[in-house]
Amino acid sequence: MSVRFAAIGLDHRHIYHMVGECLAAGAVCVGYCPETSDPRVLEGFRERFPDLPQRPREALFDDPDVQVVLCAAIPADRPAIAIRAMRAGMDVMLDKPGAVSLAQVDDMAQVAAETGRILSICFSERFVVRACELAAKLVADGAIGRVIQTTGLGPHRLNRAIRPEWFFRPDTFGGILTDIASHQIDQFLFFTGADNARIVAAAVANRNLPDVPEFQDYGDILLDSGAARGFVRVDWFTPDGLPTWGDGRLFLTGTKGSIELRKYVDIAGRPGADHLFLTDAKGTRHIDASGEPLSYFTRFLADIRDRSATAMPEGHALTVTRLAIEAQAMANGARNT
Repeated sequence: MSVRFAAIGLDHRHIYHMVGECLAAGAVCVGYCPETSDPRVLEGFRERFPDLPQRPREALFDDPDVQVVLCAAIPADRPAIAIRAMRAGMDVMLDKPGAVSLAQVDDMAQVAAETGRILSICFSERFVVRACELAAKLVADGAIGRVIQTTGLGPHRLNRAIRPEWFFRPDTFGGILTDIASHQIDQFLFFTGADNARIVAAAVANRNLPDVPEFQDYGDILLDSGAARGFVRVDWFTPDGLPTWGDGRLFLTGTKGSIELRKYVDIAGRPGADHLFLTDAKGTRHIDASGEPLSYFTRFLADIRDRSATAMPEGHALTVTRLAIEAQAMANGARNT
């Protein structure tokens, strides 16, 4: 029987791939709440999914047929929606970041434990990247040995003219490390096999937007799990000349080789996205990973039915969120001293 879901929180365009991939994986959308802080997101949603029914938010929460809530609300509002859904007996898939404060993380962890509901975060820079799917298989097969270091780069295009007002306020979107860097923290834990990590150092800066001094357009983090180290760099400096929103890259250093992912573009090189470069004892090679199937959404829906944790280990989503918020707090403190 198909999993039935509702979409609540249409404030970020990530809701498009969250809903679209769940539909492609066989789930059924029973409705969406049109409440939004950005009418352009709602317009894009209706263009992509013209046949989905619009329903009031409370009607969706009260519908006993709804098994899952998908949410890409304003980041500061996501925890309350997740908690409301879990208390109503529903599982949850959030856009990142899942929260903007440690108190919110604690509240969600408590409710998830009390209710036994699944709380997942769609880290799109891993789950919607086919090159990451192939890299995961290669690492699992021992192609580069044990991963001892990762470097994750997450540059983004600012697109300032289309950003809503909440995007520039740290109390609503959390800051650059809470937001973007959660992707790279997720990848560090996943590819090194670590359950947790320590924030060794973190930094943020506003280099180019003096008129919004609380906004941060650059950030970096150094992570340590004991068995591996990770470096993260995120920014809002993708130039307009790049044919995509950012040159996202991931480097995995293993005991027997290395992998580089050019996720979205191979600049002045091969066309398309999802480029994987493997170096091992046999030499170097480029692999086109664009045909690799995405697995997160299929596994997530199976977890809903089977009450399992194949898409994401229990607690992983909140561990990543907690680390991102801790890094943000460390960087904010250093910035203010």
